[in-house]
Amino acid sequence: MLGIYVAGDSGGFLNPAVTFCFCLFRKLPWKRFPIYFLAQVLGAFCASGVVYANYLSAIDNVEGHGIRTVPPSTTATAGIFCTYPQAFLTKASQFFSEFIASTILMLVIFALKDDSNPGAMGKTGAGQMFPLALFFLIFGLGACFGWETGYAINLARDFGPRLMSFAVGYGSEVWSAGDYYFWIPMVVPFLGCTFGAFLYDLLVYTGPESPLNRPSWGFQDLAIWSRLRRGKKRRGGKYDV
Repeated sequence: MLGIYVAGDSGGFLNPAVTFCFCLFRKLPWKRFPIYFLAQVLGAFCASGVVYANYLSAIDNVEGHGIRTVPPSTTATAGIFCTYPQAFLTKASQFFSEFIASTILMLVIFALKDDSNPGAMGKTGAGQMFPLALFFLIFGLGACFGWETGYAINLARDFGPRLMSFAVGYGSEVWSAGDYYFWIPMVVPFLGCTFGAFLYDLLVYTGPESPLNRPSWGFQDLAIWSRLRRGKKRRGGKYDV
């Protein structure tokens, strides 16, 4: 919530995959993407460095002075900084967990930011309540998906701290742990978020920003039909407006 409130005119983009989807589906200028991407990763790297410095004495107390380990070690502290999957997960399970969580994340973000969709309560988007709504969204994703992979759903949030933990002495195991799990939080959020954005625009969104609503894509009629159908009420066995 803090990141969004203090972001100024940048839009509070903290997730490269979300930024990518806004560039692809909402006409956010592509020239901003590399700038935001670098800022997001660098910010996560620096923030995790502050956390490490703050907990240095505690980490030494748990692991031993100069000893740094990663899961599944019983005294591992690397999980403070980045995500590690449960040891029993297959690569397919790791992929699927992050994909579903990222899909839900992006689909709901687009719903919360859609000022043209009145929704069930007759209000458009989340408005000024967006940061709070986003908090509950991520909290819910953590409760549902956090146990298996740690629900990174964000390249910057995982790669920046992982790079920092490698730099301060956790070793190459930060890359090899979980059968080289590190690439899952880097790649899968982009795939999942793109799919979630695609689903929302295909089934709900009718704004002109989305490429799916351009005549050349042929999806505009389907999106309009979906919205009309959701707004109809069943009367006498037939659907009437």
